Amino acid sequence: MHRKLLKVVVGAGILLAAGLPVAAHHSFSAEFDSTKPVKLEGKVVQMEWVNPHSWLTIDVTKEDGTVERWRLEGGSPSVLLRLGWNRNSLPAGTRIKVTAFQAKDGALRGSTRDIEFPDGRKMDMGGSASKDGQDKPDK
Repeated sequence: MHRKLLKVVVGAGILLAAGLPVAAHHSFSAEFDSTKPVKLEGKVVQMEWVNPHSWLTIDVTKEDGTVERWRLEGGSPSVLLRLGWNRNSLPAGTRIKVTAFQAKDGALRGSTRDIEFPDGRKMDMGGSASKDGQDKPDK
């Protein structure tokens, strides 16, 4: 009985490990371009509190009415908590303005600098980009 249970547990572990995506942690300058600042205004779709970086997804409506879905990297959950964030800080549907630096490959992806809420409040998302647009040293 114990051998059978052990085989099932080991097999499940192998299957889970094989199915997980592999993510590498890169520096700001490897992925994002400090010469491509973007200012986005949109509606929160999802905020993911994951390591090593949080991810914010927003829908940005362009002037022609088309919608672009942007994925924006922020700091780790522990950094966000230290900056005053909690899991309810960005509910889906919230309209926000985001200052970020676009991905080098031109994808709709960026490293956040800060977020402005409808009431004018601004919060740092703890991303790799510093306020002056230069990348911070890797931690």
